[in-house]
Amino acid sequence: MTAIRPTAVAGAFYPADATALTAAIERFLAAASPGDGRIPKALIVPHAGYVYSGPVAASAYARLLPARGRIERVVLIGPSHRVAFRGLAVGSAEAWASPLGTVPIDRAMVERLKRLPMVGELDAAHAQEHSLEVHVPFLQAVLGRFSLVPVVAGDARPEEVAAVLDAAWGGAETLIVVSTDLSHYLDYATARTTDAATVAAIEALDPAGLGRDGACGRVPVGGVLVAAKRRGMTIATLDVRNSGDTAGPKDRVVGYGSWAIYENESASATDDAAVRAVGPTLVALARASIEHGLRTGSPARGVVEDGQPAMFGAPGAVFVTLKARGQLRGCIGSPLAWRSLVEDIADNAFKAAFKDPRFPPVTAAEWPDLSLSVSVLTPPMPMAFSDEADLLARLKPGVDGLIIEDLGRRALFLPSVWEQLPDPRQFLAHLKQKAGLPVHHFSKTFQASLFRAVEIKG
Repeated sequence: MTAIRPTAVAGAFYPADATALTAAIERFLAAASPGDGRIPKALIVPHAGYVYSGPVAASAYARLLPARGRIERVVLIGPSHRVAFRGLAVGSAEAWASPLGTVPIDRAMVERLKRLPMVGELDAAHAQEHSLEVHVPFLQAVLGRFSLVPVVAGDARPEEVAAVLDAAWGGAETLIVVSTDLSHYLDYATARTTDAATVAAIEALDPAGLGRDGACGRVPVGGVLVAAKRRGMTIATLDVRNSGDTAGPKDRVVGYGSWAIYENESASATDDAAVRAVGPTLVALARASIEHGLRTGSPARGVVEDGQPAMFGAPGAVFVTLKARGQLRGCIGSPLAWRSLVEDIADNAFKAAFKDPRFPPVTAAEWPDLSLSVSVLTPPMPMAFSDEADLLARLKPGVDGLIIEDLGRRALFLPSVWEQLPDPRQFLAHLKQKAGLPVHHFSKTFQASLFRAVEIKG
């Protein structure tokens, strides 16, 4: 039987009757600006009762009306109000109930997220949580059919949330919705001042500027700000009000805001140039960690020092590769950015030298003759394909890195592997073998993701 997560706040936060609910949403959307036609990649939206925050939420959801039929998956992430836990929580449900109809869960994506070290399955975090549920009817009204990836955020660092978002980022078919209210139960004037500081931090893509009392969803908001800044995205404030402006008294108000975040198509080239500009330093950090390992048996600490580029402290995903006379001698890395760039380099360099299970640990005698390269990865983008031939046709030899997953098995090839396997069919066949799958294996559950990498050789 399909496990369906029932509604928890229908009839309280929003109408339980489908006709009344549809009428309320249509009224909110009719009063909102449709925007300039651009489709946001991500939204930050409030989650209070519709009578209070509905008009502010509608200012964001109205921007999705042109995307009906285009957006197929919604990654919905909000704070936990009832259950305390560390990390981020997905659930076991296969669908969510709503007065407007049942919404299927993208179980394949949920299972992908569960492989991340900061994600676990915790149904209790979802059972009564309103920060996610209140968005579902709005999404149904503007998008029609879609699948849902619901995530509740507990105590987590912004970088950890950003890693989860990166894993589910996808392309134009995927929308990210981050749920938060702003200040709580202040007088009207104080709330406006407090909320203005939160708005400034969000507009600056600065998670450090989000105060503990400024936004109940500061954890998921911080994560999307990290991801947006790293990708060179732009953000637009759509509406900021409080319950004193919408439907309540002004002595104890709750603040609400909505924002749209847009992708910048020209950001990747700039990022490549920035990585190459600091390439020698990245290689030096990797070498220093291996040399520290030779002396002490442990990796060097990845610490950002004064005067180093800002990207060193930002989340980064790195593979470190060692070769001996042109032959692979070790390769370990992170497919997703979940810690600072310098931390990732230091740890993966050590592991490539001493922890790759395919090779014995590097010795001091051979170390001077080994070559080393550092590859900085872009976030993986899930591919859409009809069959294996379609997948192969979409690959760009020499450019794309590839991750495949099926039957609980997973493997990755960096773009540099094209140098040894220039034919796409051969490239994929060897990657299947690396994953422990038969060369001719393919199924309806076969998944693939693309990424790019800036390789620095030293």
